[in-house]
Amino acid sequence: MTARTESAVRLVILLAIGTMAGAAAFTHVHDLSVAHGQPHWIGWANAVAVELMAIYLGLEIRARRRTGRPVGLVGSLLVAFALLSLAAQVAGAEPSVWGWIVAAVPSLAFLALVKVVLSNNPVTPPAVEPNPPTVYRSDEPAQATEVEPARLAEPTPSVVPAVLPPRAVQPNRPHVVGIIR
Repeated sequence: MTARTESAVRLVILLAIGTMAGAAAFTHVHDLSVAHGQPHWIGWANAVAVELMAIYLGLEIRARRRTGRPVGLVGSLLVAFALLSLAAQVAGAEPSVWGWIVAAVPSLAFLALVKVVLSNNPVTPPAVEPNPPTVYRSDEPAQATEVEPARLAEPTPSVVPAVLPPRAVQPNRPHVVGIIR
């Protein structure tokens, strides 16, 4: 299977799970809101707010980590909205352990899907350091300059620094400070 085909299959699975789990979670939050006296449109507004806040907060955490900003408050809000969604799932379930587990599956699947998608960091290849040149050469020939002999009567006003030729480094040999090779 090629990488492109695998990516397409992953996208289809992501959309299917996201759509079904999101629809179930939205419906449970809506039904719980309506059962407790809210009009239908407010039930849907509650469902949208609860479920999309979890996605938004996950994106916000990822953006904050990328820039090095703190994520404590945003992480706490994410946990709160996830628990609210989970509570809506479980509240409408049959009052048994299996009833609660089965009712929690859509919310947990949706949250797990969001977590997996948002935790994928883009892969950046390591920076390649250029190899240092092994041979230095100058395009200009060295020019001989005539040096004037020093005069004893007058001191020289400036000192000319000595220029050393660059050292050829062999990349396959380790260099140890203090050892002359």
